[in-house]
This record gives sequence, C-alpha cells and structure tokens, in this order.
Amino acid sequence: MGAVPGLEVVIEIPRGSCLKRGHGDQLDFLSPFPCLLNYGAIYGYIGGDGDLLDAMVLGPRLARGTRVRVTAYGAIGFTDRNVYDDKLVCSQRPLTRWQRRWVLLFFQCYAFGKRLLNFCRGCSGRTVCEGWGDARAALARARPRQTEKWSGLTIPF
Repeated sequence: MGAVPGLEVVIEIPRGSCLKRGHGDQLDFLSPFPCLLNYGAIYGYIGGDGDLLDAMVLGPRLARGTRVRVTAYGAIGFTDRNVYDDKLVCSQRPLTRWQRRWVLLFFQCYAFGKRLLNFCRGCSGRTVCEGWGDARAALARARPRQTEKWSGLTIPF
C-alpha cells in the first residue's frame, strides 16, 4: 500500500471527546461514547461526500484546532446513506497489524452506530464500513480544494 507523507491534518474532534462539531464550530451532536481517535480533516482536499477530506491521527490526544504533519498509511472506505467517502488513517510512524485491526473494528462499530442514528432520523440508504484501502488511491479520488470553492458540507448528515 502506498503511504502519503507530509499531509497536514487539522484536528476537529480530539481523542476522548464526546462533542462532534462541524467546520463552522457548530455542535452537530453529543455522542454517548467518546471518540477513540483524533479525528480531523485535510483542508486542501474535498472528499466524496462534498466535505473536507476526513483523516484520523493515531497517537496521544491532540487539542481541537491542532495542525499536525503526518503520513497517511491507509484509508478506510466508508459509505453513509449511499455516499462513499474515504477516511485517511495517519500516524507519525507505520501502523502495526494490531493498530490496523483496531481502526477497522472502530469503523465497523461506527457504521453500526451511524445506521442506528440514520434510522432514528428517518434517513434511508446503505451505511457500511467498506474496509481498508490505499492512501494514495484515496487521495487520488479526492478533489483538490484549489480547483473547487468549498463553503461547507452540502449533504445534510
């Protein structure tokens, strides 16, 4: 799998946080479970859902707004309400086999929770973790933000 070094990720949800905020700092929802990863975005790319390209950073808790340079060692494919979106998996060092399994399990559980949330909200469509993919291929599917004006998420989630 092709790693992508030198990506800047901006942390939006610190590891351990229960607050899910959007890019405009509005509270999207309060999770009953803390986020197990530092979750953020790569501001230079637009993902498949029309939002900034999702990225998670393994390692210690990072404060909201922290900008960190990391390497993407893979990507998790995720379909939510029939919309495919990549989630880059980043770290300061290569991932162990255990970390790869743990990240996959996290997203499989996340997909289950998201299906339940979508059902409660009356939203239809397939929601599933598609599994591991290549970081370079995920970045190639994203659209560079320089060529596209982005003013926020266009799909209501």
